[in-house]
Amino acid sequence: MKPQIRTVVTKSDMRQFIKLPWSIYKDDPNWVPPLLSDIKASLDPVKNPTLSKIIYTMFLAMKDGKAVGRVYAGIDTNLNEKKKMNMAFFSMFECIKDYEVAEMLLETACLWAKQNGADFICGPCAVTGTDGDENKGLLVDCFDEPPTLMNSYNPSYYMEFIERFGFSKDYDVYAYNIDKTAFQQNPTKAIEYAQKRYDFRVDTLDLKNLDREIESLKYVMDKAMPDDWPDLVPPSLEEVRDIAKRLVSLADPELIPIARHGDEAIGFAIALPDYNEVLIHLNGRITPLGALKYLYYKKRIKCARVFAMFVIPEFRGKGVSYAIYYTAFMNAMKNGFTRGEASTIGETNLRMRADIEGAGAVHNKTYRIYRKELASVSS
Repeated sequence: MKPQIRTVVTKSDMRQFIKLPWSIYKDDPNWVPPLLSDIKASLDPVKNPTLSKIIYTMFLAMKDGKAVGRVYAGIDTNLNEKKKMNMAFFSMFECIKDYEVAEMLLETACLWAKQNGADFICGPCAVTGTDGDENKGLLVDCFDEPPTLMNSYNPSYYMEFIERFGFSKDYDVYAYNIDKTAFQQNPTKAIEYAQKRYDFRVDTLDLKNLDREIESLKYVMDKAMPDDWPDLVPPSLEEVRDIAKRLVSLADPELIPIARHGDEAIGFAIALPDYNEVLIHLNGRITPLGALKYLYYKKRIKCARVFAMFVIPEFRGKGVSYAIYYTAFMNAMKNGFTRGEASTIGETNLRMRADIEGAGAVHNKTYRIYRKELASVSS
């Protein structure tokens, strides 16, 4: 029977859309089931206000009465306006190992994008668009280990299906592994020299003054995010506050170094404990037993993910990023972490790659963002 594509409209459609990965990955020990409550919240405009800038639709593929695939198609109106382009994106793509299903889903997403005025479509990425750091890109290597917090994981055949349909690589982003062998040569003297010469220090996040810290992070991102990045714009202050509200309960302040020149923030990094080490044991729900598992495994997290790093232009090349990385690394080791992952870093971001590789990190995973022009898509 030929697959049928339908728009997600009813509560039943939404349940099937959200629960589909449990059937796709049921025999894959490396898949980390997300919390169902988190997925529902991410798709709820009330709980995820960033969706207010997104036009989006979700599609479900059905075959023999069962859900066999899904895709989310969206347009970031804010990004398009600021970058003066007409881009669409896709997210949450999943399907069984059947190219016909993938073809119909991707064709539907492309047609929707063209009908809504897009000239091209990119993905996969976060439901909030290409400037989100969650689930950025399709995993194209290293399928034999679980992903870290908020990173993608998918079967290897997705790459074949997406490329067969006509998508081509737009760019790759990298994940770097950091273990105890990093910073083998003690950099303390070099960092102290740089701090004295360029007059900066590195503090850690002050939860007692969270509003001030949020404004500091916003200030750095506004100055540090290059205008020529085609798919990223600095988040608004409200978006930064919303992200902070969602992540603060997961955060270890000692893993969030902030560099300052006097009272001015000049750079920061955000690392979070890898809660995927907990989620992999919960199967998507925190039941009474799940709550006990959560508490048990939370104390045993061994990895931290560095998922944001910015330094303002005036202080680049002055040892600031190195000092930030070293502060996060030493605090992580002190608090019992044994490894870290820095992700996702764009392949063309040579300065940041040099910084993290100089600290001893090793590139171990690649995520790919694809692109397809929509001129040839039939309306």
